[in-house]
Amino acid sequence: MTRLTVAQAVVRFLAAQWSERDGVERRFFAGCTGIFGHGNVAGIGQALATAGADLPYHLSRNEQAMVHTAAGHARASNRLATLACTSSIGPGATNMVTGAAAATINRLPVLLLPGDIFATRVASPVLQELEDPRSYDISVNDCLRPVSRYWDRINRPEQLPPALLAAMRVLTDPAETGAVTLALPQDVQAEAYDWPDELFARRVWHIPRPRPERSALARAASVITAAARPLIVAGGGVIYSEAADELRAFAERYGVPVAETHAGKGALPHGHPLAVGAVGATGTTAANTLAREADVVIGVGTRYSDFTTASRTIFAPDARFVNLNVTGFDAAKLSGLQLVADAREGLADLAEACEGWATPAAYRERAAGLIRAWDAAVDAAYGLEGSPISQAAVIGAVNAAAGDDGVVVCAAGSMPGDLHKLWRPSGPGCYHVEYGYSCMGYEIAGGLGVKMAAPEREVFVLVGDGSYLMMAQELVTAVSEGVKLIVVLVDNSGFASIGRLSESVGAERLGTAYAYRGGGGFDGGPLPVDLAANAASLGASVLRPESVADLRKALDAARSATETTVVYVRTDRLADDVPSSEAWWDVPVAQAATTSATEAALEEYTANKRAQHPHLSPPV
Repeated sequence: MTRLTVAQAVVRFLAAQWSERDGVERRFFAGCTGIFGHGNVAGIGQALATAGADLPYHLSRNEQAMVHTAAGHARASNRLATLACTSSIGPGATNMVTGAAAATINRLPVLLLPGDIFATRVASPVLQELEDPRSYDISVNDCLRPVSRYWDRINRPEQLPPALLAAMRVLTDPAETGAVTLALPQDVQAEAYDWPDELFARRVWHIPRPRPERSALARAASVITAAARPLIVAGGGVIYSEAADELRAFAERYGVPVAETHAGKGALPHGHPLAVGAVGATGTTAANTLAREADVVIGVGTRYSDFTTASRTIFAPDARFVNLNVTGFDAAKLSGLQLVADAREGLADLAEACEGWATPAAYRERAAGLIRAWDAAVDAAYGLEGSPISQAAVIGAVNAAAGDDGVVVCAAGSMPGDLHKLWRPSGPGCYHVEYGYSCMGYEIAGGLGVKMAAPEREVFVLVGDGSYLMMAQELVTAVSEGVKLIVVLVDNSGFASIGRLSESVGAERLGTAYAYRGGGGFDGGPLPVDLAANAASLGASVLRPESVADLRKALDAARSATETTVVYVRTDRLADDVPSSEAWWDVPVAQAATTSATEAALEEYTANKRAQHPHLSPPV
């Protein structure tokens, strides 16, 4: 037996957890990020102070940001490692709700360790306690229940061992993973207890690779081999299961074009003859044309978000779906034929089951022609010159600077859509856009996690002015931790994405245009804010290119630098410099129109709604 406090036991347990897949073992918790207050400094804080290299501590500046950092680390590690996150009770805990939601939606493992109110209630109500007249057992940590895949409150030391094991079970299960919360009352954290030594033994969690059930495999093969115009939609499951080689082998063997979701981008590298690029509302015309014509859609590791399906308008109403996914919840979507399995193992088995079949040569030639046309459109967008610099030219310059080893990180605004269309991936792991939750403020914090997980790679954070203003302070964390990032801060002095959306639904940019009322009564125009100076004040080196040529030089300089560098670029929010996806996204329009703009928007919306399909394929 070993006598430790509850917090010390938590830290020692976490330091002893390892993951294993394909014979490779690694520490599951690469460290712990945190911000200390009265709810965790005496417990988890004291325990981390003595943990040393077994569980390194990293100071964050915002609790939401530190969960984003953990999620970025988890994704860059293909969900085989993550970071723990500790906060005080009160606003520290509730700040983590957004990060937890983003992690759960994106199927990424993160562990949250918020402090909680006193279990003994001897001093109740304590500072930051939510007093609920319905029960003294409720605290603000209950806000984390709906966004956590597993949630528990440790009111007695005896409850800790099974809760820790349950947390690890969920975190390391590819079908169940997401945010896990263990709420730790501050008095219980400091309570000593005699723990069985087995709790702290090195424990290896073996990540499974389930293979498809044989009869389901036969049904899937029968649907696929009857297809003349199949299309693969590669999602994040391809990347996380490291199934890129199997995907390539299947596509090449049978001549099936491959389209990509945000999370699946890079599953096939740009330039592969069957890589048709992004699909859906932010897709390429190549992928979307083939999607409309596809008789069978093979979804691999995708959750079929509304952007992927263009709000269920991009696929033909009679298209059949074969969904290979590690979780049955996602495999069942769009009434698809369910192939519940690991993406790598499922693709390998599916390749053997489809022996003797191939797509017509004319179909492959059509795909190649569509790819060439889209590549020409991207070349034109990347080649735009002028001042201010176009957003497409910014993306093109960053794409070139990233090379084969760089990673682009983005999350919100107009850039994710443009990146999905335009970015030319070198392979898996080079494209990291959080678009399950599209969380403003993710970019710099998520980039930190990516760089911590892959320090050998250059990380390019693309962030717009609006998202930067949400969570710029993690630049301080990058500087203090010595984690080098290249942050490309794109300032269009306005709301590009939501501003255009506001216009499209007849809302006339209300609340989506920068304006200020100074002493002279001025109303309109850009705010007198210098974001580059702000970045410099937070400790980053700052470059201010004024032309595309200067931008390329600045990116080269940033790559050569050893410290975090912000490349500040001004663009035009009103410019329409990116080729259209020729797809739709469902955002309802007011049905009682009061302006001509709303009337026109409603007419267009009604027409597009007619193209939505329930996708109720007959069972196989």
